[in-house]
Amino acid sequence: MDYAFRMPFLRRKSVKIQGRTLWLTQDLETLATQLRGNDLPSRPEPDALIDNISTDELTPGWVCYYFDETLARYCLVGLRGGKVERDAIKNGGFGVIVSGRSKGCGSSRETAPYSERESGVQLVVARSIEKIYRQNCQNIGLLTSTDFGIIDRIERGEELPIEEFTRGLDRISADVVEYGGLFNYNKARLAGEVTPPAIETPARPMTLCEKIIAKHAIVDAKAGLVGVPAVRPGDSLFVRSSVRFSHEYVTPMAESLFAAALGKDAKVSHPESVFAFRDHLTFLDLVMPKKHVEMGLKEQAAKLETVQAAFAKKQSIKLYGEVKRDGKTVGSEAICHNKVIEELALPGDIVTGTDSHTCMAGSLGCFAFGVGSTDMANAWYTRDVRLAVPETVRFVVTGELRSGVTAKDVMLFLLAQPFWRSGDGIGKVLEFTGPGIAALPLDERSTLTNMAVEAGGFTGIIEADEVVVQYLVTQRGLDADAVRARIVKADEGASYAHSFDVDLSSIEAMVATPGDPRNGVPLRHLADTPIKIDIAYGGSCTGGKKTDMDMYASVLQRAHDQGKKLAAGVHLYIQFGSQDIRRYAEERGYIALFEAMGVELVDPSCGACIKAGPGVSFTESEVTVSAINRNFPGRSGPGQVYLASPLVVAASAIAGTIVSPDAV
Repeated sequence: MDYAFRMPFLRRKSVKIQGRTLWLTQDLETLATQLRGNDLPSRPEPDALIDNISTDELTPGWVCYYFDETLARYCLVGLRGGKVERDAIKNGGFGVIVSGRSKGCGSSRETAPYSERESGVQLVVARSIEKIYRQNCQNIGLLTSTDFGIIDRIERGEELPIEEFTRGLDRISADVVEYGGLFNYNKARLAGEVTPPAIETPARPMTLCEKIIAKHAIVDAKAGLVGVPAVRPGDSLFVRSSVRFSHEYVTPMAESLFAAALGKDAKVSHPESVFAFRDHLTFLDLVMPKKHVEMGLKEQAAKLETVQAAFAKKQSIKLYGEVKRDGKTVGSEAICHNKVIEELALPGDIVTGTDSHTCMAGSLGCFAFGVGSTDMANAWYTRDVRLAVPETVRFVVTGELRSGVTAKDVMLFLLAQPFWRSGDGIGKVLEFTGPGIAALPLDERSTLTNMAVEAGGFTGIIEADEVVVQYLVTQRGLDADAVRARIVKADEGASYAHSFDVDLSSIEAMVATPGDPRNGVPLRHLADTPIKIDIAYGGSCTGGKKTDMDMYASVLQRAHDQGKKLAAGVHLYIQFGSQDIRRYAEERGYIALFEAMGVELVDPSCGACIKAGPGVSFTESEVTVSAINRNFPGRSGPGQVYLASPLVVAASAIAGTIVSPDAV
């Protein structure tokens, strides 16, 4: 098969970056001064720069309804402080954007770096850069660096060797940077101009992820040869994916890239392993602000659904769409991550999806990770995804959880540790093992793997065991021995970048204060200054599983038995991760209980988690306690979002303040 590329593929030897430098400073007036056209007289200190700028701030959810050069007009309009207005970056003449730690955390949306590139930005500099965001930058030709010394050289007008931007990268990533993007690189690769490095790592003890990668490593794409004896961290390669999926938020952009690079008649390879989901914007019309309606965003958002549906039909891709009940559309069939576990992924698979929380499927013992639009467009054609073998951080988990403590508390505790807050964990695999993990149900394990990306991790993974086997037998009717045969186990003597011992009995109920999932503190710290809430939200892929429904019901049943109701003025939303989970709740009488308690039930959709459904805030003064996975500024509306377990969410809805389930 030949690529019908439309772009040149000259290999860059040097670059000359032009334009102004924009320092994203915590001081809003300093930031505003630059946006008004005035350069700063001196360089800000690194600690004065904004840390943890998420992709939600680069391109807020509503901006992602666009999937073309229009994105340039809205670059950084979600940045905290509200100083960046439409066209400010595009019209500012900026060639370089500088910020602090963890640039590009959060969602895998490629719209974020794309908006920067289309605004004229050629280089992003930050103290540390998140893995998916950095790879998306590489894929579209946007340069990145963590070397602040390079800024002086740019401002002196130096032409810089391309090695300044490839130093420390794996070989394939370096080649992608030199060719100005992934599609250009692949054109050169298929033309024989560049060749991925051969994997020559000798047999060695491997971690769980390393063994899965080695099994799926591409040896000869044309001959279909897959699998090598061993890999080690840093090895650069392409791997054959088992499951590829995207959702309506991303599919249209990926399709436009696919058609631009390969031609409008290009075909998706092996469409039986490709899936599409209508799961992100199902309830958007219920919460879209009037201002956005007047901007024409209602029609723009609707276009995402129709473009995806047409693409899925044309390419014979299975589309998980909307569901009708009593003749009325009530929601999506499922949130993609929940459905991948229910129907698609298997132990030992490689699963790629256009969403950062693809890692949730790691609870089945597969290597699952999020990719951007360009990576997915490329994978639609080749089935292959590039990666550098990541280092693995192991968590040896022992002990038992205290009453009222959940896997969500465990993750909020781990994310708050210095290793993750410092950014040292960026790009690492989080492998959970030990008797404490073996005692957890699958849904609780899925919370751990789901939130691995909130640490900047590559993915989370847990070795499959009899819990997984019995789930797949019961859920899908698979043969138990066939499932066991797929299980991959880490080797004795495997090397880990770090290993942490975690005693579950030492962890208490936690909350993450607004702004970042890494802001975890023990819930008891809020006791002296009660946090009054307006919204309690139980749902999303993280908080909408069957075990989560058990938790909401356990608290609400106690409250019901005591004659208690929801606190005055508090809205409690419970959203199901899939229709299968909804049926589970109905069969156990939970839905009747929820309705009796005044809960506002929401069918499957990402919904409020991405500011696109019931449960969002509308004012800065509103306070939410939520079971979702991230609380970056603006993520679920302009209000303040505290992250907590399903137990705390339900209890807080009864109390009116953030409390432990013991308060009910």
